[in-house]
Formats: sequence, structure tokens, C-alpha cells
Amino acid sequence: MNILVINCGSSSLKYQLIDSISEKVLAKGICERIGNQGSRIVYQPAGGEKEITEAPMPTHKNAIQMVLDSLVNETTGVIKDLSEVGAVGHRIVHGGEKFNASVVLTEEVIKEIEACNELAPLHNPANIIGINACRELMPNTPMVGVFDTAFHQTMPERAYIYGLPYKFYTDYKIRRYGFHGTSHSFVSKKGAELAGLDINHSKIIVCHLGNGASICAVENGKSIDTSMGLTPLEGLVMGTRSGDIDPAIVEFIGKKENASIDRVMDILNKESGVLGISGISSDFRDLEKASEEGDEHATRAREVFCYRAAKVIGGYIAALHGVDLICFTAGLGENDAGIRKGICSYLDYMGIQLDDEVNNSHRAVDVKLSTPDSKVQVWMVPTNEELAIAKETLALLK
Repeated sequence: MNILVINCGSSSLKYQLIDSISEKVLAKGICERIGNQGSRIVYQPAGGEKEITEAPMPTHKNAIQMVLDSLVNETTGVIKDLSEVGAVGHRIVHGGEKFNASVVLTEEVIKEIEACNELAPLHNPANIIGINACRELMPNTPMVGVFDTAFHQTMPERAYIYGLPYKFYTDYKIRRYGFHGTSHSFVSKKGAELAGLDINHSKIIVCHLGNGASICAVENGKSIDTSMGLTPLEGLVMGTRSGDIDPAIVEFIGKKENASIDRVMDILNKESGVLGISGISSDFRDLEKASEEGDEHATRAREVFCYRAAKVIGGYIAALHGVDLICFTAGLGENDAGIRKGICSYLDYMGIQLDDEVNNSHRAVDVKLSTPDSKVQVWMVPTNEELAIAKETLALLK
């Protein structure tokens, strides 16, 4: 079965067509600047060159129509007819407490997803727009929703309850939900397989490190804690997000800057993190280059990131009563040897040792980073959220 995976944002739409049997990507691409001037679609068939077409995309429906037209194009298309698309898997950011697993999308389910919009106002409405556009253009094709939050629904209450009046949880469902669940699930399973562990009897820590970053403690294949919370703002210092701060800082900044709550939240989400600390960039490649050239602000930002990540890992070792495997994944976790080294340098008390030669080799494949005598295995496992969504979609429909 060919499965079309859709990841819909407010003005963009990423897509992949995957053969669920061979797990090969038949085609992939992105639609950019939907609803704005200069909109375009990038399409790349397997083994072929990227095609970039600029065309008006007033709505997501127009964008998805262009995706479908590209897939069946007589010259560069990868299927002859849309009937060859057996299902569509949609990434949905927030499922609240309603969804602890992937689900076939029906009118009733979509209404329940809409009820979670206030928990992810920048993401869920866009996800729903993509769902509705696909349902209109492909009315007879099964649609499946795969939630970023679902994997973390196994967290025990002690891990997700905040130190607030309990009525805020019962009345408004204010609690820690966590994100990047599709990635954490995929990488923990793949990592266990690579490390020769039984996933059902394992203690794994997954470090999904990118511009948005989170760490997850996975015990026997289930999430028991994760660093993001009600929103993706909690947890690690990130590209532009502050991560954990003293809540009183919100009021303090508001008074000092004569700023509204919305303005302060904008600062915490878009102007903080390593961008705010360094004053240079949210891109760790820029910070690495600046640090090598002697910029102390860039060095400071990278050191803060590593220190905070190591503290979370240390806490999760305690939560898991030990650890068998640590996995690094996502853009930063897969490509920045200095960040991996910096984080692991705090974990030498656990007998964790990296093979510097292997760690410094840039690879796009699964690779063991730890030395043979390291007491805990450390692996770099490239994430593949699209394949994970395709697998979830296939399993559910079966």
C-alpha cells in the first residue's frame, strides 16, 4: 500500500509518498508560502531531481491538489492514478487527553481534535485544514491522524501534574503533555533493535535535539517522562525558546519593559533560547563557527544548552532507576558532534565514553557512538517521523 504522509503547517505543507511494504520514499517535497505571494511547490521523485514550481496557492486545498497532480504527472510522477494511494496519514500536534493512539479520522474525531485547538493554537488548526482539504479531494481514501502527544499518554500522574491547584487540571486539563512523540517512539524502538535490547525490558533516553528540542525517558517501550509540557515552550533551552524559567520572570519582564503578556510570551518563544543568549543566531552551525572564531557569547549559548540537556538526562536516569541506552536524533542530535560530546562529558560518572573518532565522523546512518567498554550504549539514530506515521497508518487500517 502507498501511503501519503501530510504534515500541514499554517502556511506550508510537507509531504511524502511511501511504499509501506518496502518502506521506500517514492516522492517527497514541500509547499511553501500558502496563502501568500511567492508560493511554490518543491517536488522530488525517488532518484530524480528536485522540481520547483512557482504557482498561486490561495488555500491548502490548492496546495494539496498540486501535490496530487505532481504524483500522477505523466513525465515525473511516481503513480499512474490516485487510486494507488491507499491511505493518508496526517501529523497532528496535540491530541490532549482524548487520544492516546493514532485514529481513523471521522467527523466526530475531527470535532474532538478541534476541541484541543486552544492547547496548540498555532498548529492544530493548520493540521485540521490539511485534513479537510485531503478529505474533499480524496473522499474515498482512508485518513488517519497520528498525534505528537499520544506516545506520552503513558506518563504516570506524578510526571504530568503541575504544582498548581488541582482544579486547573480537572477544569482546564492543564498538565504536561509532551511533544515529538512520533520521533521518540520511532527512535526508541529502532535504537533498542540496533543495541540488541528487548524493548519490553529496557531503559532508554531519547534526545530529540533540533531548533525545537525535547528529551524522553522510555521504560519498556513506554514514555514515562518528557521535557516538554503543556506547550513546546517548557524544557530545554532551544533555538529561540527559553525552556524552563522562573514563572515570576514573566511578570518581571512585563513591568520592566511595559509589555503585555502576549509580548512577553513572544519573547520567550521567538527571541530567547540560544538566539537570545548569543545575540547571533538560533542555528547551532552559526554558533559553532562563531565559537571556533572566539566569540564568547556563542560559546556560552552552546555550553548552556549542553548543561541543561545533561541535567535532564541525569534526572531521567534517576526516574528510570538506571539506563541501558541513550539515543541522539533530529537535526542537531544527528549532525553536531560537539553538542553530543558536550552533553556526554557530564555523564562520565555513569561510565559513559564516546568514541571521538566515530562521533566526529558526519554520517547520515545509524551509528554507535560509545566505546566498547562504555557502561551505557550511546547511538545516533536518524529520526524518520514520516515513516513512523506511515507505519502507524498501515497498522491501524490493518
